[in-house]
Parts: sequence; C-alpha cells; structure tokens
Amino acid sequence: MTATSARPGTATATATAHELAQTSAAGERRHLRLPFSPWHLLLAPLALVFAVPLVWLVLSSVMSNAEINRFPPALWPSGIDLGGYRYVLGNAMFPRWFVNSLIVSAVTVAANLVFGSLAGYAFARMRFAGSRVLMGLMLATMAVPFQLTMIPTFLVMKKLGLIDTLGALIVPSLVTPFAVFLLRQFFLSLPRELEEAAWIDGCSRLRVLWRIVLPLSRPALATVAVLTFLTTWNDLTWPLIAINHDTQYTLQLGLTTFQGQHHTQWAAVMAGNVITVLPVLLAFLGAQKTFIQSITSSGLKG
Repeated sequence: MTATSARPGTATATATAHELAQTSAAGERRHLRLPFSPWHLLLAPLALVFAVPLVWLVLSSVMSNAEINRFPPALWPSGIDLGGYRYVLGNAMFPRWFVNSLIVSAVTVAANLVFGSLAGYAFARMRFAGSRVLMGLMLATMAVPFQLTMIPTFLVMKKLGLIDTLGALIVPSLVTPFAVFLLRQFFLSLPRELEEAAWIDGCSRLRVLWRIVLPLSRPALATVAVLTFLTTWNDLTWPLIAINHDTQYTLQLGLTTFQGQHHTQWAAVMAGNVITVLPVLLAFLGAQKTFIQSITSSGLKG
C-alpha cells in the first residue's frame, strides 16, 4: 500500500520539477531577447563607417587652411574657425550659383514627375503596337554611358541656342528612363479595379491618372523626386561642358573656382560642400519612409 501510494506523488513531483525547469528556461530566453533586430548589430557599425566621410567633411569645414594642410592630418580641429564659411558666403556669386542649382533641380524634378507619370502609366495600362519594343529600347538607353552621348547632346543644345544657359542643363533631363521605369513598375502593382470603377463613372484616362493613380503613387513619386534632385544637384560633368559664364554656374561648378593651380582654399571648399550637401540630406530624410516603401513595392510585378 505504501509503495503503491508513493508512486503518484513521485510522478507529480517529477512533473512539477519539469514544468519549473521549462518555465525557468523560457524566462532565460525572454531575458536574453534583444530589444531590437539582430541585424542592427551589423548595420550600426556599417552606418558609422559610411558616416565617417560626412563627419570629417563637417570637421574640416571649421578648420583653417594651415590645419587642413598639416601633415600628419588633423582629425579634430583645435578650435572652431569659420573662415571657410565667411569666404564662401562672402563670394558675391555664391547666392547666384545656389539659385541656379535650385532652378535647374526644381524644374527637372517637376518635369520628370509629369512626363514620367504620363509615360509610365501608358506603358503600364495601355497596349499599343510596339509598346514592348519601345519599352525595351528605352531601358537599353540606361546602359549607355553619358560619355558616349555628351557630344551629340552638346551639338543639339548648340543648334537650339541653349549653350551657356540654364536651359542646356534642364532640357536633356526633362524625362529620364529611370523615372518612367520606376513609375511603370509601381503602377503595375496597383489594382485595376479602382481604375475600372472610375471608367464606369465616366472618367477619362487622364482624370483616372490624376484622381486615382497618382494619389496612390506618392511613395514612387517621392522616390523619383529625391533621386532626380540628387542626380541633378550633384551633377558637375555636364555643366562643365555646357556652361562657360560664371553667372550661369551651378553650385558644383562654382565650387571648382575655389581650387586654383597653385593655391586651393580648402577651408572654403569644405564649407561650400557642407552647404551643398545640406539640401540633399534634408530631401532624403524628408522622403526616407516613402522612399523605402516605393523600393519594396515597385518590385512586386514585372
């Protein structure tokens, strides 16, 4: 009787100990769980590595020319010297260069949004003779380097009388294959039912595009705007070819005047680059969320 009655108690004690061990192991696992994604352990150091050039640029902009040219180079300024910023902002042409860059970038972004939306919607929703061939040819132009097209582009701009004007910087970039392709891919991911319902109500294709498609495509539009602004704002090669007079210089082209054959105002160059980078950083940070959303959504359909 005694041995028989002891077995259930022993089994119960064993089960209780097993449950306590499982609970303790689960508690340890919960305790070891990270409050963030494990990928951050890899991405955070990489982000710091990519941020080093920007940090060094900002620090160098508050150094003097002698401190920048010192060997071994100084990694930290001994004091804040704003001589580079005073030199840049005191240049009478710098505000003009800033306005020129702003005009060229703004017009180019607006044109790519308008023409890219029209062309992208046509390729995504309309079927016409040769549409696939035309799309393939357009995408093939993305593989052609600019060095092969800059001379024909220069000759065309010269025939149009646009050389040495801001028009020579705007016209070749009014619409880009990348903008058309990205918007087309995003339009393909949108459900057709929304557009068909609008057609039944009597909307035209342009009205459907304006009232239905474009409001749903804000992430893709923001991505096109940011990337186009970044490319146009930082362009140096084409302005160097098409612009001769300093009143038509863009910021990137104007900054090259601070570098001479025998003497370079490195503090001014660094300060000018900091001022030039700020609009790009603000534009990207403002559209970061929609930028990532567009990249993840535009690849859903081919």
